Amino acid sequence: MAARKAAALTPSDRALLVAARAARANAHAPWSRFKVGAAALFGDTIVPGCNVEFDVYGLTNCAERTAVFAAYAHGVAAQPLLAMAVIADTAEPACPCGACRQVMFECGGPDLRVILANTNGEVRITRMHELLPDGFRLERNASRRRKT
Repeated sequence: MAARKAAALTPSDRALLVAARAARANAHAPWSRFKVGAAALFGDTIVPGCNVEFDVYGLTNCAERTAVFAAYAHGVAAQPLLAMAVIADTAEPACPCGACRQVMFECGGPDLRVILANTNGEVRITRMHELLPDGFRLERNASRRRKT
């Protein structure tokens, strides 16, 4: 789907983007200077997340996973993950990395609504199955192992 201006979004989409933009302001990115904000909608609860970098770069956590992990920490992840918004200062609407895509796929499934945005107001709405067409599912892979 082509990028579009935020004015065409639903009220729920706009609320997620507002929360993601606010979370981005809290990002800790001293090395990359690449600040990312995310907001996950679990049931009727919006959970924000931002990226956090450390000197040991492998310990860095992306905004999308921070939001999901916070939802578990606050006890709201028992509700379904319905949508995720991601925003960064990028030329095109920001897109999650592979690890975040897998976490989002596992929590929200292939039909998860994903709102990608940049700080210039461009927005792309997609579904998880478009971002990760053949996401890993343990039960699917375990059944394949049993058959061989």
